[in-house]
Amino acid sequence: MKKILMGILLVTLVGCSSKKDLNRDLEERENKDIQRDFVVIDASSPTRFGWIEDPEAWAHQNGRDLEKFRYFAFETEPKVSREIACDLAKAQVRSDIAGEIATFIDKQLAVSKEGDSSIDENNPNVKALREYTETTLAEKIMSLVHGAEISKTYWEKRRYQEKLGAKKDFTAYTCAVFIRMDSKRLATAVNEAANHVINKADDPETKENVKNALKNASENFIKAKAGEI
Repeated sequence: MKKILMGILLVTLVGCSSKKDLNRDLEERENKDIQRDFVVIDASSPTRFGWIEDPEAWAHQNGRDLEKFRYFAFETEPKVSREIACDLAKAQVRSDIAGEIATFIDKQLAVSKEGDSSIDENNPNVKALREYTETTLAEKIMSLVHGAEISKTYWEKRRYQEKLGAKKDFTAYTCAVFIRMDSKRLATAVNEAANHVINKADDPETKENVKNALKNASENFIKAKAGEI
């Protein structure tokens, strides 16, 4: 499941020191004007949409309900056909969201470990929990992700060119999906995932420290998505 976690494509959950500006300018430019190691030779739209870059900001600027729903966007790596790329993007919605939740929980444990001297990073129980969140948790909580809906799809046909910086010349397709998920269902999934990790702790001291680290998990997940923590 490391591939799920490493494959999180667009959203950075933790690490921003200030609140993300939902009114900031989003890059929506003609494909031909964007400098990359490939040329877009076909696409579902001549414009690369802002929701690919920042789904929450795009949703805010386009009048979507940010109280009732939370928004995600994922884009595949280059694939040999449009059908494969878009089928994969649609099929991996639940695993991608589960991966974001697992990554958030792992980072919360890391922050707690760094900021709380009572959590010994050499404690075998802590090491085991970190390994579990990094490798297994996303798979375990996929079943908790319900009601994620694909609202938009965007694909590109790209010609990668060695002279532009690509490793070799080849043609491939990518596909991006814009997703909304009911906020209450998302909160339930995050809290249940946090409880799952807490219950994996064997000794009382570790369990209590993990419980404190994951306190208000669903609220903090939303804050992290917004760049507030």
